[in-house]
Amino acid sequence: MRENVVGRANVEDTPELKAYYKDLEKYEAGALWTVANKIEPWAPQSASVPVLWRYNDLREHVLRSVELVSPEKAGRRVIYLNNPGRRDVSAAVGWLYSGLQVMHPGEVATAHAHSASALRFIMEGSGAYTIVDGHKMTLGARDFVLTPNGTWHEHGVEANGSVCIWQDGLDIPLVNALEANFFAVHPKVQQEESGYPVDDMTKTWGNPGLRPAGSKWSNGYSPMFKYEWEPTYESLRKYTDATDGSPYDGILMNYVNPITGGHVMQTIGASMQLLRPGERTKSHRHTGSFIYQVAKGRGYSVIAGKRFEWQERDIFCVPSWAWHEHGNASESEDACLFCFNDLPVIEGLGFYREEAYGDNAGHQPVAA
Repeated sequence: MRENVVGRANVEDTPELKAYYKDLEKYEAGALWTVANKIEPWAPQSASVPVLWRYNDLREHVLRSVELVSPEKAGRRVIYLNNPGRRDVSAAVGWLYSGLQVMHPGEVATAHAHSASALRFIMEGSGAYTIVDGHKMTLGARDFVLTPNGTWHEHGVEANGSVCIWQDGLDIPLVNALEANFFAVHPKVQQEESGYPVDDMTKTWGNPGLRPAGSKWSNGYSPMFKYEWEPTYESLRKYTDATDGSPYDGILMNYVNPITGGHVMQTIGASMQLLRPGERTKSHRHTGSFIYQVAKGRGYSVIAGKRFEWQERDIFCVPSWAWHEHGNASESEDACLFCFNDLPVIEGLGFYREEAYGDNAGHQPVAA
């Protein structure tokens, strides 16, 4: 790929050069100028495309998997979300994976551990639970749960519960790209009773502005494994009384590690944002890949010039450096968007950049 710009590769092929390139191939080598403009683009060129996965379209297929495979045979009974531009690595966007997991009452998945960091966002059902390194957490709709890298974890639904579906989010594609992924099944299949009180980590670490005296935590991820919906939404509502919010994100709050105030895990960050009735944000773009799940309400997003209409439980993605903006379709009700992303990696490596859309009063033209 040639470019007639000073400082860019612009070498015209000749018979001698073609023969030279052939000779280099014999030694598993090549001339940089033949690929330089491709591997060093002027700006990020994401292979991912914007996608909206409608929950109403997927739900019956997710439930059908219960009839076809058991959690014991499948390991985890999950329907994963496959971005057309990232099918080679089973990613939903960028280097992030997402899937919908379903479990029936009384089912328990095998305890396991892996190098990838993982999260759950509960979509529907009652009686679900997750156990992370012996800490059991009860799960309700819209709760956000961590299963950090290297931890033993398992999921289940109590016998008196109902069918439960949640979104799984992981950095599997990233860890595989780094060739650093390990997976292990618990030697006893399920974790043994630990004696920890149920929901102890949230009760210990989830109190605003307070930290237990004498507490110690040295892991790189948050000790607050479960972030409940009710206090999250209450915090967003309170924040609306204190701020006009961002013109690009509305009322946006990050889930944080209570020890550091930083991201909840080393490779995955998460947030919840609120769009007030009738609110329409301006368009911007930034590095980093983002997967959104509609936690509340209905609305739309314009991503790379295409409009996507969404409602509660729908999932959509924003690729890196794609223009995007959001709108609340209701004039009376809030809309809330849960999001997880790879910002800890992007920021930690110094790659974060952001840009506002300058034309058309900050709004993209929408393709017909």
